[in-house]
Amino acid sequence: MNINILNKENSILNNFIREIRDKNIQQDSLRFRTNIERIGQIMALELSKTLDYKTVEVQTPLGTAPVNIIDEKIVVASIMRAGLPLHNGFLSFFDHAENAFVSAYRKYIDAVNFDIHVEYISAPNITGKTLIICDPMLATGGSMELSYKALLSHGTPANLHIASVIASQQALDFLQKSLPESTTIWVAAVDATLNDHAYIVPGIGDAGDLAFGEKID
Repeated sequence: MNINILNKENSILNNFIREIRDKNIQQDSLRFRTNIERIGQIMALELSKTLDYKTVEVQTPLGTAPVNIIDEKIVVASIMRAGLPLHNGFLSFFDHAENAFVSAYRKYIDAVNFDIHVEYISAPNITGKTLIICDPMLATGGSMELSYKALLSHGTPANLHIASVIASQQALDFLQKSLPESTTIWVAAVDATLNDHAYIVPGIGDAGDLAFGEKID
């Protein structure tokens, strides 16, 4: 498995990571969503460098020009609801991609323990295509594993990419064991620990609530 941690190199990405972490700035939900989208766009650009390309001739007003374009069919999937801004960031670059959506959530047994449930899936046929699954937070990795397995009900992708903003080291270790060896993970930053509620520390808090408002559990 190939894991790409983007903040290991200095870039404008770090400005956006700082703002989504800052407890004062992140209270502006519009800015929070915009920053997640920007991170998605940066990831989409980096991911695009690893895809297959073909050369086509483009007619200009004065002649023809050879251009290398992506030669893969792409499906961008997101884990709802938190994954939607990251999804939009990818979709703004991969604008011809197909789309898939999975509803995966924690169902708490008590104050600490929970199970992960998948309730809803909407997806095209993904067989032979490049599947990009977006989820801004990889805490335990459980939701990502179940979402991937749910998407397999719609076919088997040729390539699998996982895109996340903040991941715990525990989640990365788990996904290395539970996802195909050929999987590529793209993450903006990695945090070392989880707290007793399986939230990433220092993390950012609840990405879904910050993007779309608090929910009633």
